[in-house]
Amino acid sequence: MVAAHDLQDVDPFAATESLRTALSQAGIVLPSLAVDAGSPTLRLVDLGRVRADVAVRLAEALRRAGQG
Repeated sequence: MVAAHDLQDVDPFAATESLRTALSQAGIVLPSLAVDAGSPTLRLVDLGRVRADVAVRLAEALRRAGQG
């Protein structure tokens, strides 16, 4: 687990690619996944909009991960 103070130093571009890779391995694609360029000091990652079936698959993947 990452300590809260370490989260402030996370590069949003690296975080985005890490998330994209993990989602891809779970068979999930978030087409709008990107760094939010409008708020560079906040280091936000925009997950974007997804179809309902993708949201359900993401929820299922998170549930499976939580059980392991």
